[in-house]
Amino acid sequence: MKPASSAGAMRIQAILGDAFRVLEFDQSTHSSAEAAAAIGCDVAQIAKSMLFKAADGRPVLVVTSGANRVDQNKVATLLGLKISRADAGFVLQRTGFPPGAVPPVGHATPPVVLLDQDLRTFSTIWAAGGSPNALFALTPNDLLRLTGAGYADVAA
Repeated sequence: MKPASSAGAMRIQAILGDAFRVLEFDQSTHSSAEAAAAIGCDVAQIAKSMLFKAADGRPVLVVTSGANRVDQNKVATLLGLKISRADAGFVLQRTGFPPGAVPPVGHATPPVVLLDQDLRTFSTIWAAGGSPNALFALTPNDLLRLTGAGYADVAA
């Protein structure tokens, strides 16, 4: 692992500031399993950013534990919005990042955000850092503060 050097990772590092360190790995961190293997942590400690599309076109970001699947019905009920899975083009256009590299912050279009309550059980979690091989460590409280979102039951 090394300090961020790609454009996407450097962009997230600039947004996060000196309190966090975006790291790039020689191997892919595109999936939760790959990210956990690169770090040497449990897959549940990966803060996976899943983007959905609301019926009105707004992006909806659900940051969930890497061990969980998002229950779209729970999210729709919590937000009072119909949602569907976002395709790769929508993800790139609305976040500025390709799927597998989407961080919880720094999106081109600010999304509606929900956080998976299961992430609160860990002292340290890891989130995508803006490139398919970049991650940064944070606490559940950091994630709450950075996103301005709340924790909820979103897991299937």
